[in-house]
Amino acid sequence: MNGLWLRAAGAGRKYAPAAPIKRLRAAAQLHRRSRLSVALSELEAARVRKAVGGFVERRRPPPHIRPKLDLGFRVLGQSVGLFEVRPVWRGAPGEKQEQPFAKATYVRTRGRWRVFWQRRDLKWHGYEPAPEVATIEEFVALVHEDRYACFFG
Repeated sequence: MNGLWLRAAGAGRKYAPAAPIKRLRAAAQLHRRSRLSVALSELEAARVRKAVGGFVERRRPPPHIRPKLDLGFRVLGQSVGLFEVRPVWRGAPGEKQEQPFAKATYVRTRGRWRVFWQRRDLKWHGYEPAPEVATIEEFVALVHEDRYACFFG
């Protein structure tokens, strides 16, 4: 018998064999991986880096303030995220932390960018005034305008 024995409420109970459970977990992981989107192409990623990089350079604080507060961005997969860079409170000298505040995710099937902002609960929420935009340049303009003070407070 190749079963997995566990004690529950003082009595031994036999559960399903371990091998089928491992196969089910492997199948579930494969299913989760197959749902992941394809990353941006090199051309699309370069266009995103150019648009968002230009925005970040325009919004960065003066050089003498950058050790205490700076802005950055990262392109991961089909998403681009904007974040603040600050020293860690009570951390080691030179230790930095990143606090994200805006994110756009490209939905290839619709050809649109979904816009998110991070609330104080540290979860990403859809940006209600404009949940989707057509181009990355529109996303940058939306964050720059910040009409409802969601991105920069």
